[in-house]
Amino acid sequence: MAIIAGVNISDNLRVVIGLTGIYGIGPKRATNIAANLGIASSTRMRDLSDEDLAAIRNSVERAGIAIEGDLRRENQMNVRRLVEIQSYRGLRHRRGLPVRGQRTKTNARTKRGRRQTVAGKRRAPSH
Repeated sequence: MAIIAGVNISDNLRVVIGLTGIYGIGPKRATNIAANLGIASSTRMRDLSDEDLAAIRNSVERAGIAIEGDLRRENQMNVRRLVEIQSYRGLRHRRGLPVRGQRTKTNARTKRGRRQTVAGKRRAPSH
């Protein structure tokens, strides 16, 4: 198992896929890192030498991007700021509802949780 930026990456993953396991590195950034180091995208993590792993670690650190704990903390602070200034988006975060304008009459199950039946609430018969 390779450890990059404090994340264990499985040996049988391809390099580009393994790098996307790091929070803050997506497919494009992972592909760029591999290409800049001259590592083929089909190479597996187990096939990398120690020098290659060190080069990947250095390029991730030198990229100057927030990853893992720093990025999570930054996102958390952004949400906390919205809640504190009592913006509409902060209110939606606090209530656990969709923030970006999605409908909630139907759908939104991920945010609202399981359906719960309410006693006495029935649809009126249509004529």
